[in-house]
Amino acid sequence: MAALGKIRKRGALLIAVVGLGLFAFIAEEAFRSCESTQNERRQQVGEVLGKKISVQQFQQLMEEYQDVLRVTQGRDNLTEEESNQLKDQIWNQFVSNEIIADECEKLGITVTDEELQNILREGTNPMLANTPFVNQQTGRFDVNQLTKFLDDYKKMNAAQNPQAAEQYQRIYNYWKFIEKNLRSQTLAMKYQSMLANSLLSNPVSAKMQFEGQQEESSIQLAAVPYSSINDNKVQVSDADLKAKYNELKELFLQPVETRDIKYVQFQMIASQNDRTELMKQMNEASENLKGGEDPSKVVRKSKSLVSYLGIPVSKKALPTDISNKIDSMSVGQTSAPFETKSDNTMNVVKLISVASMPDSVEFRQIQIGGASVDEARTRADSVYNALKAGADFEAMAKKYNQEGKSQWLTSSMYERSSSLDEENRNYIKTLTTMGANELKNVEFTQGNIIIQVLNRKAMVNKYDLAVVKKTIDFSKETRNAAYNKFSQFVSENQTIEAMEKNAAKYGFKVEQRNDLFASEHNIANLRNTTEALRWVFDAKVGKVSPLYECGDADHLLVIGLTKIHPAGYRSFDDVKDMLKAEVLKDKKFEQIKQNYAGVNSIDAAQKKGAQVSDVNQITFAAPVFVQATGASEPALSGAVSSAKQGEFSKNIVKGNAGAYLFKVVEKKKNDAKFDEKAVEQQLSQQAMQAAGRFMSELQKNAKVVDNRYMFF
Repeated sequence: MAALGKIRKRGALLIAVVGLGLFAFIAEEAFRSCESTQNERRQQVGEVLGKKISVQQFQQLMEEYQDVLRVTQGRDNLTEEESNQLKDQIWNQFVSNEIIADECEKLGITVTDEELQNILREGTNPMLANTPFVNQQTGRFDVNQLTKFLDDYKKMNAAQNPQAAEQYQRIYNYWKFIEKNLRSQTLAMKYQSMLANSLLSNPVSAKMQFEGQQEESSIQLAAVPYSSINDNKVQVSDADLKAKYNELKELFLQPVETRDIKYVQFQMIASQNDRTELMKQMNEASENLKGGEDPSKVVRKSKSLVSYLGIPVSKKALPTDISNKIDSMSVGQTSAPFETKSDNTMNVVKLISVASMPDSVEFRQIQIGGASVDEARTRADSVYNALKAGADFEAMAKKYNQEGKSQWLTSSMYERSSSLDEENRNYIKTLTTMGANELKNVEFTQGNIIIQVLNRKAMVNKYDLAVVKKTIDFSKETRNAAYNKFSQFVSENQTIEAMEKNAAKYGFKVEQRNDLFASEHNIANLRNTTEALRWVFDAKVGKVSPLYECGDADHLLVIGLTKIHPAGYRSFDDVKDMLKAEVLKDKKFEQIKQNYAGVNSIDAAQKKGAQVSDVNQITFAAPVFVQATGASEPALSGAVSSAKQGEFSKNIVKGNAGAYLFKVVEKKKNDAKFDEKAVEQQLSQQAMQAAGRFMSELQKNAKVVDNRYMFF
């Protein structure tokens, strides 16, 4: 009871303590929740209609596309430009698919499994033509081949044949990619077809369309360009500008945020000392090649950008400057060092030989192995002699668990290789120098290959040549001097105003870029500016960035953020110059209109200063181009089409670049005959094109958030 009394006496204090404890617990949970939300946001590449895509999900989509490239093009690596294009394609497809799926869900539009099966049975969709399941005889997609592959894939035992299993898995992943995109494509086509079919053509609109194209007018035109009135003679007030802003406000709607920057970029280039040192190296390489030194050794020692393969190659495998150079060279000649400005290189070439060789070779082969090399040689001799005596090639190949079927070797399969070992070089030389139907027994380290050439196609000149191509690069000393100078400029100028004031003292120039989008992949057309772009969209106005090294590690960059344009309507100040141009045009037209009031002939207009000319072949369907003002004028086409022959314009016409008066000299109809069905079909096609622009309208309302700049 005593303890209970103590608790009661201190009840208020206990409540306070418990309350603080609960608050601390709730606050901690709230903090964790907030931190979790922030972490989640930092992992989000973007959002469409409330659906978020994480960096892991986007990376998975990237890997899907890269797997497709491996299957279809045999490529593992992409250039930076190709990678950026791929990211854009994946993002745009994600946005499009989400928007279409949302719209179709509202309308009850779906793609059933049966519809997809029908597409596969028909086999005419262009996407199917790029799959491995094309019948080589018909050139068409064969659903039976797909069915067989899927059945084999299920039965594949990875433990027994891991290499085949990996290949099957890659093709299976590729097929799932195609299937997914087929479904998305079909859904989009259904939606677009629904929109297009809601825009119907009819005989009345077809007749109007035809007449608008058929009637041609010739006029005498009196043009008064707005530029003929000095801007200083026109009074423009803030009230005028604000009224025009409200009138044109919808034109200033910007769906995403953009930013304005000022920047200084500097390219590091080779100094005169660097060039002199490089020229010594190139002269040494030239002398060594002239002296008969092993070309592969000279090229390898020089670290040339062009490898020496030791086999003749066609011109298409060579850099343009090298292929142009050998046209003026004789066999055995070595060039003096020469510079190529287009790729910033110094070059030396030795033309070793020229031969006419096939660009493509059809052949078949049998690989012969054995418990030892001697055993393989003995077997190969036996097989070779049997084939020479008339044995069936494919039957002989089957004895060695091979098909022996024909295959092609093309120049593009080996000419751009970075290197070739001795055996591959020997193999290619053998294939490209053998005659049609010739049979050879070729020895290799691990065994023999019996080769028979069946066909030789596209005979071209091929060149065995050694190329020493080296970039005219800056030295470490030159780079350090440039870096120190630029670094000093950045450290001493930490405001945009200071950058602009002092850049010229250092020999630099401040450049400006307005309306930079986060979806862009570079700044100042330089490669490897991802970090700099990320800084721009995280910085505050007025801040100056750190120094960035970018390009091919040959550019230095510093950026100042000058303005942020948030998503929504551009501010009045942002578009003030555009508004002023529009108001000036309006006021100048009113001046011209007053000055030409009562003018009822071309002569009278000319006396007042108008520029008179003849304009022919004016139709309602196309805007007329006026030479005097250098502009296309749709309003003039409409006014002329509504006037009668011999009639002078009732009112002065307000155009894009001037005001116009005219007299219709002649109206005539061309000889075309009205084909109602053809014109209706033309209108239907226009409706389809209009429906095809639906995505931009839907995207405005999809609340698209693009944070790719944070990750890529």
